[in-house]
Amino acid sequence: MKNEYENNMRFLPVLKFFDKYKKLIISLFIIIIIATAYFVISNQVKKQNNENASVIYSLWLKEISLENPDPENLDSILNQLITEYKNTGYTQLALLNKASLDARNNNVELALINFKTLIELTDGFNGNKIFNKIARVSASRLLLSNGNYEEALSLIELYSSGSTNGYIHELTGDILAKQNKIELAVAQYELASEKYNDETSQSIISMKIANIGM
Repeated sequence: MKNEYENNMRFLPVLKFFDKYKKLIISLFIIIIIATAYFVISNQVKKQNNENASVIYSLWLKEISLENPDPENLDSILNQLITEYKNTGYTQLALLNKASLDARNNNVELALINFKTLIELTDGFNGNKIFNKIARVSASRLLLSNGNYEEALSLIELYSSGSTNGYIHELTGDILAKQNKIELAVAQYELASEKYNDETSQSIISMKIANIGM
């Protein structure tokens, strides 16, 4: 009896703690169950979406690999990917390919639409930073060629202050030079020259600085 009493007394603080906080403990338990279920279901949905998107993307690759791909088919497949599976890597890769193809074909307006769509889909903490950077730089270059300097600069200003990529500094310098902001342009060109490792690129930067009179 004594041992049984001692055992009961040993668990008494635990029982009192549970009795005092049982609503909180039950709530936390329910939250954990819901969060776990959500995580499992989300992963299953993501996996299924990727599998479905891969099937559609294979049709995209087949079409775009043709010598003369049908623009209507390309747009139709791409729209399906964007509408149904916009958060998959397959959709983002298709957008990058299509925007690049449009740019090569001098269809600047459509290229910009696709690059900007890709930027939207890859922005944010969980976005694909590589695709986002490529899309921003590509769209910025097209906007520069069209004379839309402010918008071109706004797309890459996220990187222009501390980028390790010399090309982004060079592109920023090109835009600033077109805006006649000479000192700022030269500062970007100098950063680009510091980060380029090859003499050819450095020589091009030196020529650009000389051409704007600094």
